[in-house]
Amino acid sequence: MSMELSVIGAGNWGTTIANMLAEKGYNVKLWVRRREILRDIVELRENRQYLPKVRLSENINATGSIREAVEGTSFIVSVVPSAFVRSVFSEAADHIGDGTIVVSASKGIEESTLMTVSQIFKEMLAGRKHPSLAVLSGPSFAKEVSQKLPAAVCAASDRLEVAERVQQVFSLPYFRVYTNTDIVGVELCGALKNVIAIASGISDGLGLGTNARAALITRGLAEMARLGKTLGANNETFYGLAGLGDMVLTCTGDLSRNRSVGLAIGGGRKLKDILGEMKMVAEGVKTSRAAYELARKHGVEMPITEKVQQVLYEGKLPKDAVGELMTRGLKGE
Repeated sequence: MSMELSVIGAGNWGTTIANMLAEKGYNVKLWVRRREILRDIVELRENRQYLPKVRLSENINATGSIREAVEGTSFIVSVVPSAFVRSVFSEAADHIGDGTIVVSASKGIEESTLMTVSQIFKEMLAGRKHPSLAVLSGPSFAKEVSQKLPAAVCAASDRLEVAERVQQVFSLPYFRVYTNTDIVGVELCGALKNVIAIASGISDGLGLGTNARAALITRGLAEMARLGKTLGANNETFYGLAGLGDMVLTCTGDLSRNRSVGLAIGGGRKLKDILGEMKMVAEGVKTSRAAYELARKHGVEMPITEKVQQVLYEGKLPKDAVGELMTRGLKGE
């Protein structure tokens, strides 16, 4: 395959995606922000910081220039944390060609605007003949994908032909991709499940048991779907790979960064100390506040999300948050 692709962001998921596509035969330009990681990838063919002990394909051309990374390619995958998408692509936008497919593999909501990542791209790239926007989401820990363990995700776009193109590019014997045309629902699932994963971690950190975790996953899914319905998403999306699938993984998996944050908070640690020790971004931390504001804006009740942001940002004790959730007014399911 001679097609050249761009992957923007060299964290564990970005590096995994770049290597997966490169091993499939594509020529991949990987944008790397940090010089020491760029040096390791170029000289050692390894990202020792984020994906240690994985040999990277010679088809990966790592660069520190965002212009070089996006110029001349017709397929770009953004794996930049949602909080930095706007700043990174403000520099890249003028070098993205018309008709380019831009795929977001980030899972978050921008705090200042309450936009999803595809909405940010749509705004930033407005006026071009361009945007063929898509989202890649679903239960997919980078470490397991890098080990070629089976995973299934979905590629979503408002245009089915774009989703099918993303499906074709990403599909491998160990990485199965389904199409979806509900880009709004898929992005909301990817962002909101991280908030519920923090709640699940807090519950486990408090030692509340598996009954409590199951309740959080189920009721968390219900409140995600309520917001999704209000914003025009398809309800079925929340019970597919991007919703229930990713929710179960992130709320229960030991590799979940968001669950790990919750576990530490449930164990009595302070958020600033937890984040100060993390190498990678736990998207649910900032998304909890953005999701809470988005729910308030649209008059949607999201009690679990509300309590998570109160614990993270307002000093509410986790045990008090649990008590308030359990003693809310009784109602039908």
